[in-house]
Amino acid sequence: MSKISEIIENLKKHVKEFPTSPGVYLMKSETEKIIYVGKAKNLKNRVRSYFTKNKDQSVKTVYLVNQIRNIDYILTKTEVEAFLLEASLIKKHRPKYNIRLKDDKAYPYIVCNIEHPFPRFYLARKVKKDGALYFGPYTSGYAVRETIKFINRTFKIRDCSETFMNSRKRPCMTYQINRCTAPCVDLISQEQYAGDIDNALEFLRGHDKTIVVKLTRKMREASEQERYEAAAKFRDSIRAVEAIWEKQRVVSADRQNDIDVIACFGNATGTMVETMHVRAGRVIGNRWHFLPKIDLKSSDEDPREWMTSFLNQYYSDNVIPDEILLPFDLGTDIYKLLGAVFRERQGIEPKLIHSLNKEYKELMELAEKNAKSHFKDYSAKRDHRLQGLEEIQAKLKLPYLPQRIECFDISNLQGTDSVASQVVFEEGLPKKEDYRRYKIKTVEGPNDFASMKEVLSRRLKHTEYDDPQLIVIDGGKGQLRMAVEVLKELGRQEIPVVGLAKARTVGEFNDLEVSETEERFFLPGRQNPIVFSKSSEAFQILVGLRDEAHRFAITYHRQLRKNRTLASELDYVVGLGEKRKQALLKKFENIEQIKNADIEELAKIRGFNKILAERILLQLNDNDEQ
Repeated sequence: MSKISEIIENLKKHVKEFPTSPGVYLMKSETEKIIYVGKAKNLKNRVRSYFTKNKDQSVKTVYLVNQIRNIDYILTKTEVEAFLLEASLIKKHRPKYNIRLKDDKAYPYIVCNIEHPFPRFYLARKVKKDGALYFGPYTSGYAVRETIKFINRTFKIRDCSETFMNSRKRPCMTYQINRCTAPCVDLISQEQYAGDIDNALEFLRGHDKTIVVKLTRKMREASEQERYEAAAKFRDSIRAVEAIWEKQRVVSADRQNDIDVIACFGNATGTMVETMHVRAGRVIGNRWHFLPKIDLKSSDEDPREWMTSFLNQYYSDNVIPDEILLPFDLGTDIYKLLGAVFRERQGIEPKLIHSLNKEYKELMELAEKNAKSHFKDYSAKRDHRLQGLEEIQAKLKLPYLPQRIECFDISNLQGTDSVASQVVFEEGLPKKEDYRRYKIKTVEGPNDFASMKEVLSRRLKHTEYDDPQLIVIDGGKGQLRMAVEVLKELGRQEIPVVGLAKARTVGEFNDLEVSETEERFFLPGRQNPIVFSKSSEAFQILVGLRDEAHRFAITYHRQLRKNRTLASELDYVVGLGEKRKQALLKKFENIEQIKNADIEELAKIRGFNKILAERILLQLNDNDEQ
């Protein structure tokens, strides 16, 4: 019996002891890294199905089973709870064989905190159960900020924070230029302010006709009362509202409910899933997610399985609309289960629609058109990056295609605050969740070799991360030699390493002496450097990686220096412990901000009170006078 067969037999015995309750199962690799997370109504039956050979079992499932070395589970009370837990565990552990939304940067929303006596609008990227109103999701954070500015300017809504508002004794400049009604000092009643908020909410809900009618009525009333300046402002607001709505695509002028349209397009390399957001009959944004190796036309794939996982993850962070249009039927049981999951998550059970009428078909066709276009763009860029990786492999004579490249950079200032950065590119793109920053612990003074040894040792101890096919060191032959010796000491000399350094060359142009830099790539055991064409994708990938590592290290280094300087000044404050100092460092960027803060602002920090706040301000300002 082979080793793999023996492992599978042991796993089968292990699964026999599983409960028949609902829950989540976690499949792990040899290094105990979670490689797959699944949910089940009956844990024992579901997990056992992976080890039952049948003709319907996909190639992917067979490959996954061969990678499993251990299986754990977490019990839940219901299948709905298992769904909710699965989404959070996938987001946390990012298992290799799960459907993962790699473009998972949270959508921007416009939020109105309506429970406040004088609400305001602000941008948020996380949907909370806090009683506030959320509008979106939008595609661009910039567009959201510009829309908020427009709302505040048009409807005279405050834009200040609660802390700023509570500390005001007189109106600020925003009131002076007539862009706010100064609720901070009670120059407008709550009732009047609520009317302005209602108009702004009507605008965000897409009720442009309603808001224009209201503003027109107010303009006429002001004109009849000979308040011509006020009438002119209402007129300007009407024009602004009409102008901004003209820029948005109207797909259904009469429909007021919220719709998300989900469409797909792909081939054997993967599937593009497009989400198009329609609010009050207008398309406010769309976003796409590429799912690699999911083939829509393959008999090995069950589209219901991966689409259900996609919906579960996607709506764990985003607002659930009134209706979700789907590209294919998921089945009654899945619809019921998803409905219960959504209701538990946000108290909303949307209509999941597959059978489309004429209007819905037009929306689906529009979303499919976008999915196809994004798929073609993504494929072209991916192919271009693949050519760059293939050139890197060929020129650096690597045994494997460098799908994962890691770059390390050491940064210090005269030997103090030594830090290092680890930046990761996968398939030629930054993988920011794998970025790491290291504070050098075992080295005193500027010792790049010892620092590099510490950093690489700490990195390679983390077996939960995939090994890189290439390590890039920011530096020339000296730094490269150090990295090679470190890898040899660690017994990891099979990992290829390259040094990247700038060389300055001097030439003449129009009788003037000019200098320019050239990027050179050094390999162990090779005297002359390798040079890539500046216009090549390979060059852009490697230099972009090095520059990102340098930026990441410098940013961390500056932060440590700033914190050290600020902390040293706080040492003069009697009774201020280490934890409270850290709380101040998180809240304020520099000592001047602390000195200029209000007592109330300091007192609101966790672990602080008014007495301590007064003492901090008194002692810091006394030090200035001395």
